[in-house]
Amino acid sequence: MSENTGMQDKKKIAILGSTGSIGTQTLEVVEDFPDHFDVKVLTTHSNVDLLARQAHRFDPEYLVVANEARKEELVSLMGDHPARILSGEKALNEVAEMPDTDLVMVALVGYSGLMPTLHAIQSGKEIALANKETLVVAGDLVRSQARKHQALIYPVDSEHSAIYQCLVGEAYKSIEKIYLTASGGPFRNYGMERLKGVTRAQALKHPNWSMGDKITIDSATMMNKGLEAIEARWLFNLEPGQIDVIIHPQSIIHSIVQFTDGSMKAQMGLPDMRVPIAYALAAPERLKTNFKRFSFEEISKLTFERPDPKRFINLYLAYQAMEKGGNMPCILNAANEVAVQAFLEEKIGFMGMPWIVEQSMKKITHRNDPGLDDYIQTDHETRVFAKSLITKKVDSKWK
Repeated sequence: MSENTGMQDKKKIAILGSTGSIGTQTLEVVEDFPDHFDVKVLTTHSNVDLLARQAHRFDPEYLVVANEARKEELVSLMGDHPARILSGEKALNEVAEMPDTDLVMVALVGYSGLMPTLHAIQSGKEIALANKETLVVAGDLVRSQARKHQALIYPVDSEHSAIYQCLVGEAYKSIEKIYLTASGGPFRNYGMERLKGVTRAQALKHPNWSMGDKITIDSATMMNKGLEAIEARWLFNLEPGQIDVIIHPQSIIHSIVQFTDGSMKAQMGLPDMRVPIAYALAAPERLKTNFKRFSFEEISKLTFERPDPKRFINLYLAYQAMEKGGNMPCILNAANEVAVQAFLEEKIGFMGMPWIVEQSMKKITHRNDPGLDDYIQTDHETRVFAKSLITKKVDSKWK
């Protein structure tokens, strides 16, 4: 058990996506600090078995299953537990803005995180944002709403948490450049021909991090790093040219800030998502954890290299979308979500994913100044088009 640091009032939290990788690790942190946090809301898309077990352990007031077809099963599993059970996508928006919470952990996967995050922002909540797609899809809208409602957003991605920590006490205008580090995934030394034969099982074996399926595949294609670059633009008010990506296979330095005077700050630590989760939950405090510490004897060498855009096409496409702006990152994200799911279902090959993204970026109408309705429409149109590419199977090289 980790030690109590003396925080007096429990922070009341809602965990959206509590049955996923980030959600379960968030509950591990909560369990280590029972005097710090009070869980009010837990949600899942369909994993009602795990949600019921979590609810019996943490006694939330509200449970949400987004898949309405699983509600009755959840009701049965909960028995006489007093938690109020809601269902459907709209219920996520309701619990995101409920008054009896201080912080909303958005650990939902993909586009599904956008609307609950906006509702939490409009209610003035603190937000621990583990859903990078929210800022990728509609970063300008999210940032303007956060300013309007004075909502604090604490990034949970290890890279963005690292940048955030490096900037404590610094002026954002002093940022010259940031470096987002990437492990390079399991295929950083693969050539193009070898990449075409990558299997689902191979892509799901990340060398350093334990993550959900979608983010693990994104890491293997380096789309994850492209999405993080777009997210960083909005989190830290940067221009695309101020954001760089560097491969760091050991995953010890999580990101670096370079300042206008030439000095640099790096945040370091072992690859453990509970560290940035704990920081986001307790900010501005630091919890005293018993997580494993870095040892210079065990890891005595840190190396860096440039990613090859010819092999990691998704990284190039993400930068292209960021430069284009408007709804182009929304197109990129929607096409990628469809492509990743198709790869996980073994309907397309590894290199089919960037092909689908690239074709979608060429086909779907670009809008320079989109509003919320435009983002919703763009997401829908892109998914329909991307799915049509899977059905056609026109290119044997990407099947």
